[in-house]
Amino acid sequence: MSGLVPGDGSVFGAVHLGYIVVESARLGEWRRFGADAIGMHADDVDSSTLRFRLDEHACRFLVEQGPQEDVTAVGWQVDDHETFDRIIARVSDRGVPIAEGSAEDAARRGVERLWRFAGPKGIRQEIFTVPVTTPEPLRMLSSGWVTGEAGMGHVAIVSREPESLRGYYETVFDSRLSDYIDENVSGLKLKIRFLRVNERHHSIAIANIRGVKIDPIRTRVQHINIQSGSLDDVLAAYGRVTDLGFRMAWSVGQHTNDRELSFYCVTPSGFELEVGWNPIVFGPERESTWEPTTYQGISIWGHTPVGETVLDKFTQFRQVVRTLRTPEITVPQLTGGMAR
Repeated sequence: MSGLVPGDGSVFGAVHLGYIVVESARLGEWRRFGADAIGMHADDVDSSTLRFRLDEHACRFLVEQGPQEDVTAVGWQVDDHETFDRIIARVSDRGVPIAEGSAEDAARRGVERLWRFAGPKGIRQEIFTVPVTTPEPLRMLSSGWVTGEAGMGHVAIVSREPESLRGYYETVFDSRLSDYIDENVSGLKLKIRFLRVNERHHSIAIANIRGVKIDPIRTRVQHINIQSGSLDDVLAAYGRVTDLGFRMAWSVGQHTNDRELSFYCVTPSGFELEVGWNPIVFGPERESTWEPTTYQGISIWGHTPVGETVLDKFTQFRQVVRTLRTPEITVPQLTGGMAR
């Protein structure tokens, strides 16, 4: 168990991003993207199921055949049964239904058992304690990925209800605010909140457009992050993404707050994947002295947009109009009293 767990009833430090579930009709493109471009280990489970590995876990990305072209669930690994029971009680005591996943669901996700409940923006939250690991050697172009206590990476979401999202993760996982970023993108002023649940600088990022409740992103998540073990691997993946014809969204750059060096490319389902290297880590000393601050701008250098077209702008406009008509999915029972 992580040394960051305070032992005061909090589950902070005992929760780690475990896997991502994607629904897509483009499994062939996902295989090319994940294995040949990004450099992950790929397993074809059957004709309608694809999995990617980053480490000894049998599954880190699950891509299932379907029409949504989106992330449908996020799996969180919990260190022990006591912490697991505490999370279950928090959710059920507030009247939110919890269901155990089937044995088939668990097997496809590479876990022994899982439980799921509603999450913001319609993304199911799934929790488990025991991942299935495999001694099968990794067959991948990358030399390695950083997971462990930090989890497999982070999830970034654009929301019209950022206070609700922050309150949700504070209530369920005792998330802590790392910092804010204020950024101007295409004339829109963004406020981004970065939440940590363990030693990783953030496992959840929540962005909103200040002053107006609009969401220009079609997918439930804006991007998923994974962390490479070496700078050489990041640069090699950047080259393969470009050479294989996948779209680059943001060039290589370095972030202001967590200092991660990364690039962003577009997955076959339309959300982005960030491949990064060397972000700061919250050890016990940094955790005890950290004070959240606000950074002006996402990047110290780089991260310039790549290849945005008039069609992209038009698609975003149509999405904005759509979100004006449709309320965002929230889970009000789990927003708690701490959201700001």
